[in-house]
Amino acid sequence: MHLLKNIKLFKITLLTFFCCSIFAVPEEIVNQSSYNYDYVRERAPLSFPQGSITYKGDYIKTSSGKVISQRLNGVMFWEDIPFALPPVGNLRWKAPRAFVNTNLNIKPRNDNFCHQEIGGEIQEINQEGTEDCLYLDIRAPHKYRENLPVMFWIHGGGNTSGHKDFYDFTELVKKKDVIVVSVNYRLGPLGFFTHPAIQDLNSGLDKTSNFGTLDIILALKWVNENIESFGGDPNNITIFGESAGGHNVLSLLVAPQAKDLFHKAISQSGYTKSTSLKDAYKSKYFNDEKTADSWTTFNKILVENGSAKDLNEADQYQSNTSKQEQRRVLYDTPPQKLINQYQDIFETPLLTNDDIVIPEIGLLNALGSEEYLHKVPVIAGSNKDEIKLWIGFSEYFLDSEEIVSSDLIGIPKIFIRDKEKYEFYSSIRAKGWQLRGVQEPLENIFKAGNKNIYAYRFDWDDLRDSIFGDFGEIIGAAHAIEIAMITGDFNFVDEYRWIVYPRSSSRRFVSKNMMDFWTNFAKSAAPGSSSNNINWDRFNPNVEKSILLIDEKKNLKISSVNLKLKLLVNEIETTNYLSDDEKCILLYETTNYLGDNSFDAFLNEISFSCSREEALKISDNNQGSIQL
Repeated sequence: MHLLKNIKLFKITLLTFFCCSIFAVPEEIVNQSSYNYDYVRERAPLSFPQGSITYKGDYIKTSSGKVISQRLNGVMFWEDIPFALPPVGNLRWKAPRAFVNTNLNIKPRNDNFCHQEIGGEIQEINQEGTEDCLYLDIRAPHKYRENLPVMFWIHGGGNTSGHKDFYDFTELVKKKDVIVVSVNYRLGPLGFFTHPAIQDLNSGLDKTSNFGTLDIILALKWVNENIESFGGDPNNITIFGESAGGHNVLSLLVAPQAKDLFHKAISQSGYTKSTSLKDAYKSKYFNDEKTADSWTTFNKILVENGSAKDLNEADQYQSNTSKQEQRRVLYDTPPQKLINQYQDIFETPLLTNDDIVIPEIGLLNALGSEEYLHKVPVIAGSNKDEIKLWIGFSEYFLDSEEIVSSDLIGIPKIFIRDKEKYEFYSSIRAKGWQLRGVQEPLENIFKAGNKNIYAYRFDWDDLRDSIFGDFGEIIGAAHAIEIAMITGDFNFVDEYRWIVYPRSSSRRFVSKNMMDFWTNFAKSAAPGSSSNNINWDRFNPNVEKSILLIDEKKNLKISSVNLKLKLLVNEIETTNYLSDDEKCILLYETTNYLGDNSFDAFLNEISFSCSREEALKISDNNQGSIQL
């Protein structure tokens, strides 16, 4: 219990910063039945904040309206620019619509991010956001210049959480003379939802299941049309994103609607998991307790609103009512209730192979197809200790003891229960991430004829070793740790920055070089060399050393990391560090998450007892503490 009381707040803080990244702001109440798309016209006339300066005029005319130029911390910025009509009312679950011939006055908003859940663990789960969330921000050097490279940031959060405002790219813009655009897109069941009552009654592009992906694409179109007014070059746009953002970057490489809208791509800890329409609607893989397929989601909605007394009766309702009636129920369901059905689930079908946005053959296969792949320069990479962000504060793996105690407070020292087990478990999952999120997609991109590709692994783990614990060992080069190295903003973790990003020569070295690599790539399609003259060579699956290990000066180097899923499964099979139960859930996670589901294919090759049902049961029995 000491562990629960003493370290969960720190864990939640880090997970919020790196995974969820949500500010709690008031929700706008929208009457969907009478929503006025011209509501912005009723806002106050333009007023220029104190300290604003001329940037080709005090405001800039865009296809969405007039946006105020503002200066802060040495950069120009423009906030909360709508790039699409609000996807509310009858525009819910449809492709986004662009503004046409508008002269609106655009002002910053408080409620600008998409509906999602926040909290968890010791915090009560709450929801924040609005359906009217399709906005973007722009940051540019304070002195106007033409034809600057544009970097288009896509946030992470599992495509179920996150927003454009969290990461501050001010330092990158100031130091490297680039323009950074950050974008919101629809999330969870509002951004990715497959049901016959939606798709079968829509036509054209509206028949997609990937509404959130189309949001990003429309934002890219907006940037192509308008970025010149902000000093950007529409012929030099680099998309980049982390986690689900990296996943979305990879998806844009095969989405036909995204063709010619960007010129380079960077995927940070991305992945290639995509789901068939059949499984997204009614999956053979999901059970009633741990599912978010749309059939079961709809059943739960019917029980919640009183249309059915239980899931069996809800089954009958869906089987016997018209698609029109089912559509009415779905559109009448508030976003909060939709998202409620996505809470505390084991798997969520999101990106779908709808053959509209994502080819029917699936994301990974499409990346290997000359027919579908957009052949632009690509960087893809992952972090050495990805999964430690989740297991790094799990009571299953960690314990604590009080080093200072009083009647009011106990200060813990956190330590790993079994270091060999901890390192093995996290290593397999991180290798699986690198294999399925970096190596496999790049191998396929190479096979499809694109040779201008680069791979990395982020190894920096110089976190503080303190009296409270060795966080370099506990967290290490965890998921999303690298983002601050690129933004140059280490203060976003507030009081924990002294633990996660202690001032050091290694931090300065890694940050400088990652900023250089990323912006060199945006400017010239090649990341170039490090400050200590290590050249980042292209990735070639036929060359032994073709991946850059990004680390402090003495360890930054081109290395060889060649992984195979079968070999990872063999490592799980033969290890003495794990029990059979632990092997089972690790096998499930390694073969199912991040890429196409291959769990069943290995069940006949292992000697220990394991099945999909057993993996779910083991997770439940341990309160999800192995995989959080």
